Amino acid sequence: MSEINTVTELLNPDKTALVVIDLQNGIVNVPRAPYTGAQVVQNASKLIDAFTDKGAFVVLVRVSSVDGKDMPKPKTDRKQSPMQFPKGWDHFVSELENKENVHLITKRQWGAFYGTDLDLQLRRRGIDTVVLCGISTSIGVDTTAREAFQHGYHQIFVEDAMTASTKEEHDYVCTYIFPRIGKIRTSEEVNNLIGNN
Repeated sequence: MSEINTVTELLNPDKTALVVIDLQNGIVNVPRAPYTGAQVVQNASKLIDAFTDKGAFVVLVRVSSVDGKDMPKPKTDRKQSPMQFPKGWDHFVSELENKENVHLITKRQWGAFYGTDLDLQLRRRGIDTVVLCGISTSIGVDTTAREAFQHGYHQIFVEDAMTASTKEEHDYVCTYIFPRIGKIRTSEEVNNLIGNN
């Protein structure tokens, strides 16, 4: 079986979910690399439309807090800035606000599985493959990917629909982590493949 057929089979709309991580005002609108937040939002929006058109399950994930006390606060070597929650920081960017037929998840930490109903909703729908994108490649996307791997899901990572604080962070995860737990494709490749299913 050729490689393209393997990925095509993974993108069966009945068994695949698109999970979009943290495309919200307080995260998208800061400097990012190698892609800008706007580029990621544009590519993710096209993916959402393509998956929705095929009837596939789409999940929009955001990080939020009631008062900051519901989020992890580990002792670290790196100095942590005090958490700031300006008004609207946790709202999805305007391009995603009116997307229909999507499941919304609010998380309190980096990964989208822990403490949410993501795994439950995927399993109830018979989904075995997760397509991941969003911000940040090396934090929210990477943590969610590792959790999905531990839950036994197949994964496809949309490299140009995610970005990080630095190009080095993005490249490290895409080069050394994601190939060990899934397949990496471009948004154009994924859109074409889901469109042909």
